[in-house]
Amino acid sequence: MPLRFFLPIILAAVCVLDVFFWFRIVAGSALPAKIFFLNVGQGDSELAVLPGGATIMTDAGPDAAVLAALAHAAPSLRSIDLAVITHPQLDHFNGYNFVLDHYHVGAFIYNGRDDPGVAEWAELKAKIGERHIPFITLAAGDAIRCGDDTVSILSPGGIFRSSAELNDTGLVEMFTMPHFRALFAADIGSAVERQLLAMIPDLHAAILKVAHHGSKYASGAAFLAAVHPAAAVIEVGAKNTYGQPDAGTLARIASSTGAEIFRTDRNGTVEVSYEDGSLEAVKER
Repeated sequence: MPLRFFLPIILAAVCVLDVFFWFRIVAGSALPAKIFFLNVGQGDSELAVLPGGATIMTDAGPDAAVLAALAHAAPSLRSIDLAVITHPQLDHFNGYNFVLDHYHVGAFIYNGRDDPGVAEWAELKAKIGERHIPFITLAAGDAIRCGDDTVSILSPGGIFRSSAELNDTGLVEMFTMPHFRALFAADIGSAVERQLLAMIPDLHAAILKVAHHGSKYASGAAFLAAVHPAAAVIEVGAKNTYGQPDAGTLARIASSTGAEIFRTDRNGTVEVSYEDGSLEAVKER
């Protein structure tokens, strides 16, 4: 069925979410912006706590390791307002199968793609459906607004929405808060980076979630220079079989940005917070 028939449903769901977030921000106390880059092994998972208290989780790693990471990072957390699946690959979505058994999730956002034949993906979709959780498709040009804070979806757009390479279809998120931005680059490679450079006039962000676990096929020098982060976080498993992060990628990050580099395989969960004009990073180890 063409996408236009789904737009009223999607827009209605987003409007409900906007009202919910507005209430959270008006009712909650002012908090520093915090982003936890969770140590989930060879996979991605980030938890953003916005200044009004809204929580947005992006990806959940490959397995139940996310539960221990969440409990350590945010022990009082019981619900997640928005859960984002950047793309349907096991190391990004499967942890949600365990998260849903322990946390209330307000809505899921994904790129509209499937991973047919993968039992864990079918299991997650069934759980989301059984709990009647909204499952919303977003793409480049869409945005989530939470009071003064915005999460803009920069990719996928154009040909990358239907790419046979699932990494090309990953949701790239720019978190914009007053005086502070963070870019989550999913598992995109150099082709998507070139499109972003051509289409987005300002990619600068204080924090970069480095693409694809530090793969040698991502994080080109021009893209890194455009983002120019103060902190670059690589989510990667210890002694992984992919040789990630790549030595050349680490060198490009250092030479193109001068950013402080954090790695979950060595540093564990990394918490980055911003308050009163100051950026602070705390490592688990």
